[in-house]
Amino acid sequence: MNIHEYQAKELMRQADISVLESGTAKSGDEALEVAKKIGGSIWVVKAQIHAGGRGKGGGVRIAKSLDEVKKHADDMMGMNLVTHQTGPEGKTVNTILVEAGCDIDHEYYVGIVLDRDSSKITMMASSEGGVDIEEVAAKTPEKIIKVSIDPAVGFSGFAARKLGYGIGLKGDTLKKASKFFQGLYDLYIKKDCSIVEINPLVTTKGGDVIALDAKMNFDDNALYRNKDIEELRDESEESAQELEAGKYGLSYISLDGNIGCLVNGAGLAMGTLDIIKLHGGNPANFLDVGGGATKETVQKAFEIILEDSNVTAILVNIFGGIMKCDIIAEGVVAAAKELSLKVPLVVRLEGTNVNIGKKILSESGLAITPADDLADAAAKVVEAAKGGA
Repeated sequence: MNIHEYQAKELMRQADISVLESGTAKSGDEALEVAKKIGGSIWVVKAQIHAGGRGKGGGVRIAKSLDEVKKHADDMMGMNLVTHQTGPEGKTVNTILVEAGCDIDHEYYVGIVLDRDSSKITMMASSEGGVDIEEVAAKTPEKIIKVSIDPAVGFSGFAARKLGYGIGLKGDTLKKASKFFQGLYDLYIKKDCSIVEINPLVTTKGGDVIALDAKMNFDDNALYRNKDIEELRDESEESAQELEAGKYGLSYISLDGNIGCLVNGAGLAMGTLDIIKLHGGNPANFLDVGGGATKETVQKAFEIILEDSNVTAILVNIFGGIMKCDIIAEGVVAAAKELSLKVPLVVRLEGTNVNIGKKILSESGLAITPADDLADAAAKVVEAAKGGA
């Protein structure tokens, strides 16, 4: 689950992690009042959407007067902000963050992620803040300092100093940065984050260490023990299909292709997307029905896939373990009949009750194309999608 910058900064503020004074607004007049309350002579007006690259799209602007604060906020509210992360469709701006100006000396990058290969948490820092970290990793990877943290041991002073020295910090600034790193790690653990990024983290000419931006993602599976985080969800930032899928226990992510995918198991689903691409196709979605799907949830999965008008063919790829192939077959047949399915349908079944499942499909009277294995299924659905288009 993602949250907005202003929400991430409030969590940091509560954890005594250094951020600037700020406030949110829904109009130019509200932004003006926030700026007056903050005081000063320079403010930053920021569009709040779940995407990076806002500055390049006109979603981050400096205001040197109260009139400019109001004008920038009025211009941003309701705008369709397009960045490299939103795609060409962009996102609508519904909230503005007005923040105090800052006397920046240098910009840095700090991030925390879970390294699944080592089963440890990795904290990264770079002296090249304020730019895309992917670009830094590609061109100058030596400028990214990493430390691995064993959750059983926790964050150490040694790790903090390695990061701080690695990006060129010294003296009191290093001490403040070490406190910042410790606080950020503690917040990451406490709130079951999956990713935290501060870009930029800045040092000021007065020697302070402050987060100028903040992005936080959270593990959906841990939200039951972080109800305060779950309450921060902004459903307007999520697709209607993803929200609907969540109500039925389906994991759905919309993609930009034309081949609908219905699979059980996240690993198999990702493998299915890969092999479709390998055969020259383009998946329209990631959809994992899970191990406990029923005939009804399978039918709902079909409905969600078909809400995408770009879908010209559907691939069902099921490996039956807990999920029995006959249950999936019944759901597929019921959905195809109920929805009057008009796009080609390719089905690959393997595992528990596979022969019963295949018999149900073959006797359904529907134009369902069976596949022997995953490669066969991918080749057939890619070819079918061309005809379906």
